[in-house]
Amino acid sequence: MNFPIKKAAPYFVAIVAFILISVAYFSPILEGKKIFQSDIMHFTGMAKDINDFRAENDAEPYWTNAAFGGMPTYNLSILYPNDYVKKFDGFLRFLPRPADYLFLYLLGFFILLTVLKVEYKLAILGALAFGFSTYFIIILGVGHNSKAHAIAYMPIVLAGILMVLQRNYLWGFLLTAVAMSLEIKASHPQMTYYLFFVVLILGVFYLIEAFKERQLPDFFKSIAILVVAVVLAIGTNATSLLATKEYVSHSTRGKSELTINPDGSSKVASSGLSKEYITDYSYGVLETFNLFIPRFMGGGNYENVGLDSNIYNFLKDRTDPSQAKEFAEFAPMYWGKQPIVEAPAYIGAVLVFLFVLGLFLVKGKLKKWLVGVVVFSILLSWGKNLNFLTNFFIDYVPMYNKFRAVSSIQVIAELAVPLLGILGLNELFNKSNTTEIKLKALKNSFFIAGGIALIFTLLGTNLFDFEGLRDASYDQLLPGLLENIVADRKAIFFSDSLRTLIFVVISAGVLWLFIKEKLNKNYAIIVLGAIILFDLVSVDRRYVNNADFKSAREIQKPFIASEIDREILKDKSYYRVANFIVDPMNDGSTSYYHNSIGGYHAAKLERYQELYDFQISKNNIEVLNMLNTKYFVFEDGSNRETVQQNPEPNGNTWLINTIKIANNANEEILALDSLKTKTEAVIDKRFVSEGFKTSYPKDSTATIQLTSYALNNLVYDFNASTNQFAVFSEIYYKDGWNAYIDGKLTPHYRVNFVLRGMEIPQGNHKIEFKFEPTVIKTGTTITLISYGLLLVIFVGWFFVKRRKTN
Repeated sequence: MNFPIKKAAPYFVAIVAFILISVAYFSPILEGKKIFQSDIMHFTGMAKDINDFRAENDAEPYWTNAAFGGMPTYNLSILYPNDYVKKFDGFLRFLPRPADYLFLYLLGFFILLTVLKVEYKLAILGALAFGFSTYFIIILGVGHNSKAHAIAYMPIVLAGILMVLQRNYLWGFLLTAVAMSLEIKASHPQMTYYLFFVVLILGVFYLIEAFKERQLPDFFKSIAILVVAVVLAIGTNATSLLATKEYVSHSTRGKSELTINPDGSSKVASSGLSKEYITDYSYGVLETFNLFIPRFMGGGNYENVGLDSNIYNFLKDRTDPSQAKEFAEFAPMYWGKQPIVEAPAYIGAVLVFLFVLGLFLVKGKLKKWLVGVVVFSILLSWGKNLNFLTNFFIDYVPMYNKFRAVSSIQVIAELAVPLLGILGLNELFNKSNTTEIKLKALKNSFFIAGGIALIFTLLGTNLFDFEGLRDASYDQLLPGLLENIVADRKAIFFSDSLRTLIFVVISAGVLWLFIKEKLNKNYAIIVLGAIILFDLVSVDRRYVNNADFKSAREIQKPFIASEIDREILKDKSYYRVANFIVDPMNDGSTSYYHNSIGGYHAAKLERYQELYDFQISKNNIEVLNMLNTKYFVFEDGSNRETVQQNPEPNGNTWLINTIKIANNANEEILALDSLKTKTEAVIDKRFVSEGFKTSYPKDSTATIQLTSYALNNLVYDFNASTNQFAVFSEIYYKDGWNAYIDGKLTPHYRVNFVLRGMEIPQGNHKIEFKFEPTVIKTGTTITLISYGLLLVIFVGWFFVKRRKTN
């Protein structure tokens, strides 16, 4: 009875330790505080009307009108029916945010190392090394929660796959199915896509070995089991996946119908993002050394260089001391080529050193796999700095052109480096390896890692110019300033290179003492763990620390209504607001209180983005009128926020007299240049059938007005003595919105590039628009079937296996 408890005790200790460490790092959560995350702040603004709808109706709207004129909520804020995967995910993420994600990082990597038969002490050390990787902490600071969520489940997915490949079929099947369900539920397709490459590279090396060992039947049996597990994982997420797939085809990640740019130049119609947009965030070749030396390229865009810096000493005698201090606290240290960098993607000096050690000590397919992942990841992260490879993937590899920020593929290197490093350490502690082999591997690793750090420490400040993209403006601001900025960049480079060298020397010394039997294994693990934690946490705390936490009230209600907001909110009618103080297309704040013509989302509706680029950005008042833009917020000549009421918005709906027919999308968007939207509409010829009327008589007695409003249900009252054509100031989305006249389903059309329009017969009628996405019902059915199959297969397999064993 005691044996199983004793055997499980180390794992229980590990879980408790992970909880305590996660809470300790984000200790302000103990005071009820919450971390400020800029992305989540905008998300809160975007999701407010959805949350209000849920609270009032105890139902899901699946649509929001608060942003971009209106859009589905599938990739914003949504609760799907029968979502038991989400409930299980909530069970695992029981800690307050963001400690919950850090806990998942630690737990996931621990499970992976345990499956690889690494003893629990080293597995704990490895989990800490993975979890405190700087990039993983940074994304929690800025609010990339879904990315962190997906990264956290990657190791568990790999653990399940490796269990199956190790022929532990039943439990590997279950772990893969559950972990993959959670991975998909994290809702970051880009990270899951990158995980696919990790699995693909793993499969290639296992296939090669299976072929050499004549074990292809076993290999393909494993693949078949994994395919079933993944298919069921996809099935359990069918509702969200089908909804996302449907939405993507209408979004900026889908295919544009336009073949012209806003300036009139030609563009090639594509089914994904442009190469320029995809590669905008490309890691520099030299910048890769950030993985080993934290501020090799200066760190983030802005660093606190302190009051003993060259910058401060230069500025304090030339400007106000408080301004000099402020500039030193936000000094432009980054001199790489990326537009914005919050912090370096530092993996750790010790971890990179251990990775090199693993190259010499780990044998077989696991090493080849992990090295392959690292090389693959780094080469693709270079983006436009390695154009031939990047262009090949964009042009020929399915779905690669759906994702931007190619530098983020480094997340798989940030998984592979600590994994090979811990496996190397495991081999070093393995008694089956001779002292001679261990010493040779240690020496080679030290010379490589330590040598690189030494070269940069001694010579690095003379090897580069340390000048960045925006540096020309600093000497224009104040002659001599750039020279001092460069001097501080060199100082940072030297100090962090020396820091890395010291960590490599200390780590090598600890391992040497162990090999020489002057330090026992347990102490060596403890010392190394302390060094790794100090190395990583000291860098992490530069960018994410207690200062980033605020009171729960401030986070839950991040936007306080201004005097302008309160003035607008006096108007209880249904309208939209254009806030030009901010970038309308990257702003969630306006949506918190108003229905905005803008918003904050990585995958906007394609046609709405194009409407903005071609018309709204050029201040086409007719287009703003048709969007029912009733209030404009802007800064006056004194830089004060002010509001102006639009005297001529078209309203919620109106009747037009003339319909112009466009032959294609180009003609349709350009027709808006001169369209009189109160009396005219433009429609794509695809909506035009035989007998379609393009002219309607003006009826001075005709009326149409909105009588009932909800996010997913709009009701209008219409009365006219002749047939009329109505334009509705609502975004057209064919996969969900249905129109009814007196309860009868009636066709409606896309007009004016993004809006809805329909012919209404004479008389008095009730017109109703309902958002009824069939994808939700279809997905829910598939989801329930998948849950059932997963349960039946596992339970049946378990009892069959148990009967055979007995």
